[in-house]
Amino acid sequence: MHVTANPVLHCGKQVLDLSRAHVMGILNATPDSFSDGGRDATLAAALQRALAMVVDGASIIDIGGESTRPGAAAVSVQQELDRVAPLVELIAAESDVIISVDTSTPAVITETARLGAGLINDVRSLQREGALTAAAATGLPVCLMHMRGEPQTMQNAPHYEDVAAEVMLFLQQRMAACAQVGIAPERIVLDPGFGFAKNLQHNYELFQRLPELWQLQRPLLVGVSRKSMVGNVVHKPVDQRLSGSLALAVMALERGAKILRVHDVAETMDVLKIFNAVQSAAKE
Repeated sequence: MHVTANPVLHCGKQVLDLSRAHVMGILNATPDSFSDGGRDATLAAALQRALAMVVDGASIIDIGGESTRPGAAAVSVQQELDRVAPLVELIAAESDVIISVDTSTPAVITETARLGAGLINDVRSLQREGALTAAAATGLPVCLMHMRGEPQTMQNAPHYEDVAAEVMLFLQQRMAACAQVGIAPERIVLDPGFGFAKNLQHNYELFQRLPELWQLQRPLLVGVSRKSMVGNVVHKPVDQRLSGSLALAVMALERGAKILRVHDVAETMDVLKIFNAVQSAAKE
């Protein structure tokens, strides 16, 4: 089993032990998320949802104020701040769970770090103007994800000669850009970006070849929960994709994923417990 070069991720006041895998619970503070848009739109409902995921076993809560589903509408900086910042502050006051903020916006990076966020999770890999500098200044770890284009256009006939090699090259380049502003490799998590500028074949080939990304010597975050790469195989709507999502969760763990970003925390924790039991038995 692959062991990351740096077994600990310092997330503000918390430390994430990467010698084992973790579950990241998704908390959408948006009205138009592909899976659960609007469900947790009030502060009280979102806090209740976050605390329930912590009880279910989530090590990280990932809060997003901008939907990045294909074709999603853009939001203003102020809209995103209004959705995310109060929630970060509230959860930080109520729990010591690691709070991840799913954002590409420099102002949101800066403000949520001040309020208690412990991880910056950016689908655009800090490519927005000012994002690299803002992330570097926080001192927090960052998750860099592969995507081409923007959510509005990313699924317009994506093409790769070698999807795994091209994803790896992109992530190497973004790690180099991080290094230039003082974000050390020890602060970086990598996400291959399943469902972002990739068709069904791209997604499954990339998933099969996940171990190739170990060459980058950084922990891998895998987010496939309820996505179309599940739905297009099992031919079921978003709310009926749990079993397919769990199947991929098992295979992601087998391929070295250290963080599983999911909607269904309790069920994924069961998967993780069984996986760990098998791994432990193999070592005895």
